[in-house]
Parts: sequence; structure tokens; C-alpha cells
Amino acid sequence: MIMIQGEVSGKIYTEPFSKGVLSRSLTRAEMEPDKAYAFASSIESKLKEREITLITIDELVELIVEDLMIGDSVVAEKYLAWRKVKKGNEPIVILIGGASGVGTSSIAFEIANRLGIRNMISTDMIREVMRKIVSKELSPVIHESSFTAYKGMRVPISPEFDDVLAGFRDHVGTVSVGIEAVIERALKEGISIVIEGVHVVPGFINEKLMEKSNVVMFVLTLQDKQIHKGRFYSRCKQMWARRPLQIYLDNFFAIRKTHTYFESQARKFNIPAIENIDVLTTIDFIIKDITKNYGGIIDVEEDKDK
Repeated sequence: MIMIQGEVSGKIYTEPFSKGVLSRSLTRAEMEPDKAYAFASSIESKLKEREITLITIDELVELIVEDLMIGDSVVAEKYLAWRKVKKGNEPIVILIGGASGVGTSSIAFEIANRLGIRNMISTDMIREVMRKIVSKELSPVIHESSFTAYKGMRVPISPEFDDVLAGFRDHVGTVSVGIEAVIERALKEGISIVIEGVHVVPGFINEKLMEKSNVVMFVLTLQDKQIHKGRFYSRCKQMWARRPLQIYLDNFFAIRKTHTYFESQARKFNIPAIENIDVLTTIDFIIKDITKNYGGIIDVEEDKDK
């Protein structure tokens, strides 16, 4: 049996080499599943041919990358980036924000899957919890959608202020309290998590939390209005979707106002704004940014993938 030797928190451990675990990590580097398993099998065969019964993780990674570079240097680069994130020793909180319909939930799911992060939550879910705690009579704004929140404002909006944005800021400010609680809990418990949604807006999360090197934020955008509108058609056609298309179409102008606000806040607070046309390009950008700026301090909680 081939054993893998690694180290966690200063303690040495060993575990059997697994083709399944290795192939899963390779699929996160965008290698096709069948090719990933075949590659993992070839690595196992090579270790057996060399009569290796014990190998360190670093030695195994070196062998894997050496063979990957021969067959697919792009996958090799992505695998190394993924490994760099995995080698850290702190949890990471990834915040992905953007106006309704730009694709935050899809990207968040892919990022969590690619990095092996088990925990993901939508800010809509956080808002729903807060709605149960705070009555509509006490806070009518939170019981509206983010783009119709102005309808619930108690105090009349001054003519010099945009009503949609005034309501949106009030709505986001309220839900941000819940987001901060989730972030603080994740950091305290050492849990990596991806938080996504329309309430992840630059400038609204506590500055002390955002200054932490393992709390990172990204904003997704869609400059083309027709592409943006088309996303609602696609989303609402899915069988599991429960939100009616018409509400988005009727409020599309308001949604685009929040989109512009996201862009301005991203510029103001120096948060990466990513044009989310191609999913793979967006994912690559986010992972490379995390690897470049935060690799080495991140501890993604998953079994010790090779």
C-alpha cells in the first residue's frame, strides 16, 4: 500500500494514496473527470513501478505537476494555484456581490466547489431569517425586494435623492448586520465560507472585517443590458425557480440603477469588479486573485486532498 505523509498544525499524519481523491482535485483544476481518473491511475502505477510505499504530499505534488506539464500546462497551472490556496492555515471568507441577475449564485457555487469550500450562503437567506425576527411593521424596508425597498421607507425621500438607491442602501445596510454576524462566526469557528448576493455591497461591511487578509470581496457586473435581461429569462425558465419573471422585467430599470451603484462602490473601495460574461473566465479571475493576494493564509476545510 502506498501511504501519503503530510502535516497539519505541526503534527505528522499518514493516509493511503487515493485515486479518487486525486482525481477529484484534478477536476477542480478543470480536467475532465474521465481523464482525471486515468491520470490518477497513471500516477499510482508510476509509484508502484518505483516501489514507493511512503511519499510526502510535497513530493507527490511535484510528481503530479511534472506529468501535468507534459500533457496540459494550463491544468498544471490551475492545479498549482489550487494547491497554493489549500496549503494555508486560516479560513477564508469570500464575498461575491452584484445586482440581481448578474450571476452571483452561480459563480459562488462554482468557486466553493473549485476550492473545496463546504459552506455557502445567499444573503437572501440571511434576509429571510432577519424577516422572521424583525416584523414588517418595525422594518418594512427589509420585507421588500432590494430593488423595491424604497416602497417601504417610512420617511419621505428628499427630491434630490434617487428613491431606488435610497431604498436600496437602507435595505443593504440592514441585511449587512446579518452578513457581518455570519462572517464573525465563520472566523471565530475557523470555517471557510462563500457569501453571495445583492446585499454584498462594497462599503457596507464593517471596515475592521474587510481589513482582514482572509476576508475577500468581488463584484460581478454585466454592461450589456440585453444580456443582463436575458439572464432573468434563463433563470426563471428553470423548473426549480419560484420567482416570477415579470417582477424582474417590471423593475429592470431599478435593478440597473443598483448595478451602476455596485460599480461606483467597487471603484470607491478598490474592490475587483468582474464582467461576468463567461463563467470560466470569472472563476479563473477570482481564484487567481485569491491565490496571488491571499494564498498561504487560507485553510479550506476539506479532507486532505492530494
